[in-house]
Amino acid sequence: MCRCTNRVRGTRPRPHGYEPIGSERRVGRPRQRDPAEADGMAGGAREVLTLQLGHFAGFVGAHWWNQQDAALCAPSEADAPPAELCPDVLYRAGRTPHGRETYTPRLILMDLKGSLSSLKQEGGLYGDAQLDAAIAWQGKLTTHKEELCPKNPYLQDLRSAEGVLSSDGIWRVKSIPNGKGPPPLATATAPKPLIPTESSIRVWSDFLRVHLHPRSICVIQKYNHDGEAGRLEAFGQGESILKEPRYLEELEDRLHFYVEECDFLQGFQILCDLHNGFSGVGAKATELLQDEYSGRGIITWGLLPGPYSLREPQKNIYRLLNTAFGLVHMSAHSSLVCPLSLGRSLGLRPEPPVAFPHLDYDATLPFHCAAVLATTLDTVTVPYRLRSSPVSMAHLADLLNFSGKKVVMAAATIPFPLVPGQSLPDALVQLGGPTAWTPLSACGDPCGMRCFAQSVVLRGVDRACHTSRLAPGMPLPSPLHACSTGEDVLAQYLQQQEPSVRSSAHLLLAPCKVAPPYPHLFSPSSPSSPSAAVESIPVLGALCSSSALSRTLGDLARDLSTLDVRRWASFLDAGVEQADVEEALEELGSLAQCYRGGDGLAD
Repeated sequence: MCRCTNRVRGTRPRPHGYEPIGSERRVGRPRQRDPAEADGMAGGAREVLTLQLGHFAGFVGAHWWNQQDAALCAPSEADAPPAELCPDVLYRAGRTPHGRETYTPRLILMDLKGSLSSLKQEGGLYGDAQLDAAIAWQGKLTTHKEELCPKNPYLQDLRSAEGVLSSDGIWRVKSIPNGKGPPPLATATAPKPLIPTESSIRVWSDFLRVHLHPRSICVIQKYNHDGEAGRLEAFGQGESILKEPRYLEELEDRLHFYVEECDFLQGFQILCDLHNGFSGVGAKATELLQDEYSGRGIITWGLLPGPYSLREPQKNIYRLLNTAFGLVHMSAHSSLVCPLSLGRSLGLRPEPPVAFPHLDYDATLPFHCAAVLATTLDTVTVPYRLRSSPVSMAHLADLLNFSGKKVVMAAATIPFPLVPGQSLPDALVQLGGPTAWTPLSACGDPCGMRCFAQSVVLRGVDRACHTSRLAPGMPLPSPLHACSTGEDVLAQYLQQQEPSVRSSAHLLLAPCKVAPPYPHLFSPSSPSSPSAAVESIPVLGALCSSSALSRTLGDLARDLSTLDVRRWASFLDAGVEQADVEEALEELGSLAQCYRGGDGLAD
């Protein structure tokens, strides 16, 4: 049975008392409770509001939401237990003005003019805001039309499979007989669905298959996505955006809309470009959240695309400055900050991208890079999305950010190399220690790094593989083979590798969804995905407070100290002063110092 019966992407029947009005206020909604109070509550999702700031964040977010949507639609047996992850943490229920129940991401997304392509700013579920305004107006109308962007063929194919737009402007979902199986087709054979190609992907909306709420997308009209002029290039430009009443009020209105309908808001997760002016937007956004919603968790994912070129010196210098300012300011106002990149360094010297033994990806394509980072995010965020015994964002931060260590690194094994028929103890022994995990926070070679605290998630391992299959009386190859549960196997593995480290571990049956439009990145040699049509994979992901961050942050500070910022007057003209650069340099040095030496618990 499919859990998303009779819904298009973005719609899901919900028997809640929602009014079919624009504000979608809940009837008799209880007050929003304090997070500490919510921790003791049985039942009820602890909601998270997601902010996506920037175009590369849009790429990562599009893959992320596609993966959530694929998990919602995963087939399950009628007598299957509830899913391990609670979608209500990330999604909200509502109704359109026409009474159609919806289920959309609890999301605020900011991008630049020209970044949406054929996607409407108000989305596609709730009608056309401009058309509705025109109908309400009784006076004379003058219509001005601009040329529309052609819709990506993949999205045209997707929409035609989901339903049709009727003459009254209401989207009609194709019926599903008896609530089971695919929609009926007029032809005898189903046409093969289109899969987007790398050449057809220009912007993130070209492959987003999830409908968004009209309050999700906020377009910054004063800066352009394309072209050489009017670009959002510098940290100071981004900061100034949220100093303007127009954009500040728009963000605050959207925050209040989503937050006020939450019963147990646990916090905010922010996906933010670090390399461009959106680092300044993220700095002001985290400051606003900390001021207005103190006590809630704020976990910031600072995103950087693939490798860069020395042939663009100004772009390179701006990337360094924006990254430095973004990390300093966002770490000051967040519970945790994690840089995410397929590069090996945040500094000026270019290095080759990280390699995965079983992935073939093109690091020059945001579509590929974002897919890898989204898969990592979908795994390491599991603790605060669990249906049973979740770890709140605040508690996850407390585990990792002691002694001023508010910057953490991510690492992953994608896919986790579990050969069919192999047991988890055998796979972990074969994998080796954390140095076998691929670091994804521009931390360079993991050899010799020291971990102070970690949160590890392994997902997609069938229960039959959790423990050893050795016959009684056979010698045990390792202590892992003596464990009686998969959870004990994973905990024992982490204890062996890092005996003095504070660790949190979660083992899930649910794999990570990688169905199209996720790109086909898996090499033929991958033990977890030998076939060409891969729709789900096991993944190991970790967040670590690690000594490797001393080198990462220290190298960034060293490169920043060698710059004569006065040569880059345009960066200073954007609102940053020489004193701000010196202060950022000092703060970076202090952050780097947190990860040097000591036992981590007594620093």
